[in-house]
Amino acid sequence: MNLQQRINAFVKLGDFLRQFSNESIHIKNNEEPHSLFFDGFKQQIRLAEEHNGWFTKENILFALEGWANLLTETNLNTWLKAYAIETKNPKLVAIIMAGNIPLVGFHDFLSVLICGHKVIVKQSSNDKQLLPYLAKYLEYAEPGFKEHIIFTEGKLEHFDAVIATGSNNTARYFEYYFKDKPSIIRNNRNSAAILLGTETEEDLKELSNDIFRYYGLGCRNVSKLFVPKNYDFNAFFEAVYHWHPIIHKAKYANNYDYNKAVYLMSEFDMLENGFLMIKEDESLSSPIATVFYEFYDSLDALKKTLSTKKDAIQCIVSKGFIENEIPFGKTQKPELWDYADNADSIEFLLSI
Repeated sequence: MNLQQRINAFVKLGDFLRQFSNESIHIKNNEEPHSLFFDGFKQQIRLAEEHNGWFTKENILFALEGWANLLTETNLNTWLKAYAIETKNPKLVAIIMAGNIPLVGFHDFLSVLICGHKVIVKQSSNDKQLLPYLAKYLEYAEPGFKEHIIFTEGKLEHFDAVIATGSNNTARYFEYYFKDKPSIIRNNRNSAAILLGTETEEDLKELSNDIFRYYGLGCRNVSKLFVPKNYDFNAFFEAVYHWHPIIHKAKYANNYDYNKAVYLMSEFDMLENGFLMIKEDESLSSPIATVFYEFYDSLDALKKTLSTKKDAIQCIVSKGFIENEIPFGKTQKPELWDYADNADSIEFLLSI
């Protein structure tokens, strides 16, 4: 396969995924391979939801919509034009995937294959229904992929490089275990929002999507707010209220009740509105159903603070505060060139 053939296959996959959205699920193209894989993928969505209580149908379809929007010829060409992709000697690249949100490892999977390498995937047990099925679609759309994609539940062996994502503890293990291999090792990161006190109601409504999408389980979810002294949270609570049905989801409600009980028994000061608690805390990582906040004295001092925490921050949401900021409401809609942990996976894959 040449690069254009690989691009064409992922464009077809994007067309296939456009049949699945929160607006509707219906077949738009009766030709193969769309018709061949449509009903089977509906079943995989059901299985994913049954297997993992955090993977609601809404969140699965949101993830699929995101990839459908990204997998266009224009987007793929825009992404790849910055690189000289010419892989004459394909390597076997191992990917160890996280399982916190649906298809969280798809970007790594895409990157390895688009560069012309072979991939061996070790999935999280929390997210193992969707990607193998989409891989089968790719192999049917472009038979050249058949010898390039392997899934394994056993020990990874005979690979040339690795991309691994896990917790801080597992990342340390990965760094030791893969010390002799070219690697990208990712650990826990969190995202933060900077509020200036001048945000509109619409800004804060968009921010609520950054907080609640995927129940806050993603590294791009906002788990920490930096606010000016004497910030009034009333407008914030009003703007996020449209997410209140989230409390009717059992797993979220259980976490809310548990964490609220812990805070009350520990006599921590916190504010809550029946489905979200906010608590003053210096940590970046907050429990489910909780967002931490911290006051800042000046924007310059805050920039210095964030600079010292940059290795623990995935993205910063703000409006006119800092370079490379993410607009409100966009954390879960990254572009192909928005690399996790700022590690350019294409550059890495072309260097091995």
